Amino acid sequence: MRPLIYSINITLDGCCSHEAIPADPTLQETTLRALHLHGTETVGRADALLFGRVTYQMMEQAWRLATRTIAMPEWTDPFARTIDAMKKHVVSTTLGQVDWNAELVPGDLGTEVRKLKQQPGKALLTGGVKLPMALAELGLIDEYEFVVQPRLAGHGPTLFASLSRYVELKLIGQKVLSTGAVALRYEPRQKAMA
Repeated sequence: MRPLIYSINITLDGCCSHEAIPADPTLQETTLRALHLHGTETVGRADALLFGRVTYQMMEQAWRLATRTIAMPEWTDPFARTIDAMKKHVVSTTLGQVDWNAELVPGDLGTEVRKLKQQPGKALLTGGVKLPMALAELGLIDEYEFVVQPRLAGHGPTLFASLSRYVELKLIGQKVLSTGAVALRYEPRQKAMA
């Protein structure tokens, strides 16, 4: 069965807003380069992406090469090419259709994600906040990666704020990025009954 990996950037105090992530503005390009390099490695472990509507639309605006209107630095090209080419599964009750190598996930979230995990291939990768919360509740996340930035935000949003139970995790890997950020990889100690 292919694993479902959840990866997200957070600050030391748990803020997961993508706008809170770049550290010291004088180091912003260095920070973003390191994050994109690591992100390309993480995405490379998967062959499909699982997004909620908000994350899908944000990623499409930034990384869909054919329609992108935002000028991005050249060093983001490997990340952009990787994301652009990948198969995407989108969980949404408000979108009528999607494109960009994407399909809507119909029906019950748990049933449909279990079907995706049964398909052959590498891992599925997800990000964002709301969809991973629902996936954690269902016990469907096989690996959590938190890329912890050396920054205090002093505000939210935070992850898993209304999780109904504890999820005990076991550290399976860590990597210190050149910027001082630390990528921490965990797997659940015990699969939850969904």
